[in-house]
Amino acid sequence: MSQKTMGHQVRKLTESSLMLAAAFVLSLLPVMEMPFGGSVTAASMLPVILIAYRNGTVWGLFTGFAFSLLQLLVGMKNLSYATSAAAAVSIVLLDYLVAFTVLGLAGLFRRQKSQVVGLTAGVLFVCVLRYVCHVITGCTVWAGVSIPTTDGLWYSLSYNAAYMVPETLLTVIAAAYLAKVLDFRAERLRRSKSASQGVAADVCAALSLLALAVVVAVDALLLFAAIQTEEGFDITAISSANWPLIGIISAAGLVLAAALFCLGRFFAGRKKKEET
Repeated sequence: MSQKTMGHQVRKLTESSLMLAAAFVLSLLPVMEMPFGGSVTAASMLPVILIAYRNGTVWGLFTGFAFSLLQLLVGMKNLSYATSAAAAVSIVLLDYLVAFTVLGLAGLFRRQKSQVVGLTAGVLFVCVLRYVCHVITGCTVWAGVSIPTTDGLWYSLSYNAAYMVPETLLTVIAAAYLAKVLDFRAERLRRSKSASQGVAADVCAALSLLALAVVVAVDALLLFAAIQTEEGFDITAISSANWPLIGIISAAGLVLAAALFCLGRFFAGRKKKEET
């Protein structure tokens, strides 16, 4: 093995180890937790997705599998709710091993000309795959345990969407921002040539998108709390949701996001004038 090849392998191992550690820590810091499992995190999937995008599908799947083992260790207590050995195996495979290993497939979109498009497409693709895994276990393994047997599929679709949609949105926002700032396809990680709006403008843009993501997450939680009853899932109960509070939060979030966006454009314009 040449010195260059060895250096390349050392770089991949080092980056993957650091990203796995970051992903694991972020997964332990939920922004929002659901009552029967599942949570919205600070884009905890993104470090693994970045490794997959940076190093390709095979290495990404290897990293995703390692992340799935870490998630399984944290969630071992959920196996105690399994009603049979087959149910326990299904939980291990679909809720953990497969659900998080598929994050490595984000590398499939690495050849897209636009890094923003490729990385965003990768995030959406793997998030949909993870969502499908959780929906399957929800309407089969967890039906009659934490999900009503009647209309189990509809309940599982809704329940898992309540945290996966905000989680996906946060991850997409973070991925799109980083894709504009850093070049992940370069051998050595470096600042993207297109990232020329300045730090202040980039920060304002990121905060603007984050404000929108928080609004979606909070609104989703409030709506789900309304349709979650003692008897199970009742979509008709959505009329009893705290709509005034949802409206206030949404309006405040939109105003804040718009203000931050305009401030970012101001900083970007000022930097452009300074350069000319």
